[in-house]
Amino acid sequence: MTGRTAMLDQSGLEILSRDECLTLLATGRVGRIVFTAGGLPAVEPVKFVCERGALWFPAQTGTDLLGAAEDGVVAFEADEFDAGLSGGWWVTVLGRAVVAEGCDLPRRRPDLSWPEFAEDAQCVRLPIEVVSGRRVKR
Repeated sequence: MTGRTAMLDQSGLEILSRDECLTLLATGRVGRIVFTAGGLPAVEPVKFVCERGALWFPAQTGTDLLGAAEDGVVAFEADEFDAGLSGGWWVTVLGRAVVAEGCDLPRRRPDLSWPEFAEDAQCVRLPIEVVSGRRVKR
């Protein structure tokens, strides 16, 4: 954050730029995907990776999550806070999720060790279309 004055929202939280949001997302490993299932809102934690301008996460075949990822608009949130909640951040992404055919993420990123990538799992790509974030000031 060097070289610029922090913009604050009405609650005194620092408003993060798109670049800051993407940098923070690149450090995350678990987030929450928000989608619609049976006409109702649903939230599910997912392991994810942020690369190539998108978020990537697994979804099991036959689940509501995979159904929502077939060209559905979804929201995603990741965060990190210290134990006393005196510092931390969160980032929200909105976009149209798609099932990524021929996804090689499990092979390319064995460090992720995602058991969710079983034979019947699909790789979901969420392009980062709209992103916003906040940081709690220490």
